[in-house]
Amino acid sequence: MKLFKMMLVLVLAASFVSCGTGKEKKNAEKKSTEAEVWTYLFDGSTTQGWRSYNKATFPEQGWEIVDGSLHCIGSGRGEAGGGGGDIIYDKKYSNFHLKLEWKISEGGNSGIFYLAQEVPEWEIYRTAPEMQVLDNDRHPDAEAGKDGNRKAGSLYDLIPAVPQNAKPAGEWNTAEIKVYKGSVWHIQNGETVLEYHLWTPEWNTLVAGSKFPELNPNWAVVATEGYIGVQDHGDDVWYRNIQIREL
Repeated sequence: MKLFKMMLVLVLAASFVSCGTGKEKKNAEKKSTEAEVWTYLFDGSTTQGWRSYNKATFPEQGWEIVDGSLHCIGSGRGEAGGGGGDIIYDKKYSNFHLKLEWKISEGGNSGIFYLAQEVPEWEIYRTAPEMQVLDNDRHPDAEAGKDGNRKAGSLYDLIPAVPQNAKPAGEWNTAEIKVYKGSVWHIQNGETVLEYHLWTPEWNTLVAGSKFPELNPNWAVVATEGYIGVQDHGDDVWYRNIQIREL
């Protein structure tokens, strides 16, 4: 009888360990699956998937790959750009979580566009919201606009990033943009700095008080699906670890 009880205890213990191992395995598989949904848009070595806005190929000048980053070569010409122009990833996204890192030069300006549309003869900013990339300490845009809505991390010319936690020129920042059924979040250096909602009366009022209706009377009607792009503003800027997860 004692031997039977001992054997029963051993069987139950083995079963408990087996169940625990199974749960741990399932949790590990779940985490692995979640990790696999992230896709790199830029792998640090090739420009595959990227092209000039409103063009079929990647620019022959103005952009390069250096030290695992996508580098816009500054021209000192400001908004005229550096000859490369804005670039986009050649796939449209609707609901997504975008993550990347950026570094700006002293006095530099750039931006991250999303839900962009291609319209012949137009610039990308006529159709797309923009997460600002800026040297807040030196570029005049930091003091322009309203309440800091042209500083790094802001929804350019519309909503300021709060708190303003951008790092100085020459240092890497992390940026995230989440878009889900019209709700949008900007996350800078690990903190959510703004949230807004497309296509609402509040959104329409906000846009009406900005410069965008002069560029496009229908700018507020942001598309439900569009391209992701980065800006050539004539200044040196670096982007790396660009990855996305569709929601």
